[in-house]
Amino acid sequence: MDGQDTGLPGGVDVTVASVARMHDYYLGGKDNYPADREACAHLLTRAPSTAVLARNNRRFLRRVVRLLAEEQGIRQFLDHGSGLPAQDNVHQVARRVHPDARVVYVDHDPMVAAYGRVLLEEDDRTAVVRADLRDTAAVLGHPRVAGLLDLREPVAALFVSVLHCVPDEDDPWAVVRRVAGRLAPGSCLVVCQLVSDDPATRDSVTGFMREATRGGWGRVRARHDVDRYFDGLEVLPPGVVEVAQWRPDSEVHPRQPGRELLEYGGVGRVPDDR
Repeated sequence: MDGQDTGLPGGVDVTVASVARMHDYYLGGKDNYPADREACAHLLTRAPSTAVLARNNRRFLRRVVRLLAEEQGIRQFLDHGSGLPAQDNVHQVARRVHPDARVVYVDHDPMVAAYGRVLLEEDDRTAVVRADLRDTAAVLGHPRVAGLLDLREPVAALFVSVLHCVPDEDDPWAVVRRVAGRLAPGSCLVVCQLVSDDPATRDSVTGFMREATRGGWGRVRARHDVDRYFDGLEVLPPGVVEVAQWRPDSEVHPRQPGRELLEYGGVGRVPDDR
């Protein structure tokens, strides 16, 4: 089944699970299909906390965007692997602080790009770009990115719950380093991904997701793998942590039914003396 059969954009195969559509399902969205829901059900048998992780991760995204706008004065955001639109998207959160904030959403999924352009490009200060986040030159050199973002000024580059989709052979750590190297001092990189302290869980979830998405997955990693993303950056308090513990608005948040998987990350600032 392809996009012509379903009325969806070309390149969309709804018979194969999509990470973006699985995340949409966990958040209670409607832009998902039986293959996505079946994959979610199977994943929950391996990692019962997955749905709660998705909700906590969305809260982290909203919180970190607000705090970077308020406390770091950032008015430009580049959201790598943005996924399908949901409630309180990056530009909506940022503009509660800075009404002139500019936001570019980047995703390689054709459905995300098409739906995003309809729902997120509300004005001339937001854009949705279809590009592969692994190709930093193509992302930052895209006319929509270059036209909206001034890389001479601080930018918040977001890699929220996406780098576990990048295989080791594509070096996700180098992706983060390349982006950091192109940004002005005072810019911030927000990075988090799925981790597990149990090697068997890492292997089980990684193997299942690679099969379910037919290669659209990298690896569940260990915490020390995520720590490496912040090499050369000034890590903002409270450090690299489970994301529900990153500057929580309150102590009340959905409790995970298990700790077999964690969303782990933080915020790194590009030093002034670089």
